[in-house]
Amino acid sequence: MENVKVIFWGLGAMGSGMAKDILLNKQGISIVGAIGQNPAKIGKDLGEVLGLERNLGVIVSDKPEQVLKDTEADIVLHSTQSFTKDVFPEISLIVKSGKNVITIAEEMSAPQVETPDLADKLDKLAQENKVTILGTGVNPGFVLDTLILTMSGACQVVNKIWAARINDLSPFGPTVMKTQGVGTTVAEFEAGVKSGAIVGHIGFRQSIYLIAKSLGWELDEVVETREPLVTSVYRETPHVKVQPGMVAGCRHIARGYKNGQEIITLEHPQQIHPELEGVKTGDYVVIEGTPTIKFSDEQEIPGGIGTMAAAVNMIPQVINAPAGLLTMPELPVISALAGDIRKKIKR
Repeated sequence: MENVKVIFWGLGAMGSGMAKDILLNKQGISIVGAIGQNPAKIGKDLGEVLGLERNLGVIVSDKPEQVLKDTEADIVLHSTQSFTKDVFPEISLIVKSGKNVITIAEEMSAPQVETPDLADKLDKLAQENKVTILGTGVNPGFVLDTLILTMSGACQVVNKIWAARINDLSPFGPTVMKTQGVGTTVAEFEAGVKSGAIVGHIGFRQSIYLIAKSLGWELDEVVETREPLVTSVYRETPHVKVQPGMVAGCRHIARGYKNGQEIITLEHPQQIHPELEGVKTGDYVVIEGTPTIKFSDEQEIPGGIGTMAAAVNMIPQVINAPAGLLTMPELPVISALAGDIRKKIKR
């Protein structure tokens, strides 16, 4: 059997990391195409771009239409932007070329929530071209939805769900610092929330939608709040300096209500160097029901590694899936790919 063939669209930190994972850790899969937009990478061999000591014979191109048309592939791993409206043209192009796609665009984990019209168009387009579309990542895509739903499988009754992902923003770049409000005053933070410049976590509504739909709950509303995490000590990263009294991060909370009762609560406080004020990172889940299940991971699943792994590990499930726009709960359970990927493919 031939290797599974993959094209990469997007060669930033996530795309490059996924490519390295495939080259270094996976069997039965080959990279056959690479699409980028950074002028410094265009025209170079992918091996050079990834910092490897060998060429791969794959040249990075800024012409996606040409790459998709001229390159035979089973799937495209897509990592360019976060919002459905922004990635819709790119994903449409991939689908029209007859290729499956896994994207890490956060809203694409459940595009029905914010852009139901685009979700319908993508679903119809995928079915017409007999391919599958999936949005996934560590969160949304795993920690605050798929992981919770998997654990709920051991419950006879579920009454309420609370989950929190407490993480360190320090490794991230300037874009994330801006969207989280790091380095602003409290007044600037509040103004940024109102204007939409400070968004906090992208994906809460998608995660709540996936949980509620899978459990069969019909929610009345979802309410989100964003609060500044103000530091009392000096904090610094390569991209931002935060004085005492300034904002070091964002406490973003989403609540889902049914019959006036809060039945889904997802919390995601993110800040730089939380350890400087005694805050421990981690992922936590409490499912109140029969039985009540409590999960605690006192070291957060790394966001970058987790997102890269989720996308790569779902390749067989997506290739084997029926055509259409699908979500993580609609596909077989995710697992690490420790063996030859080809053995998981149903040709």
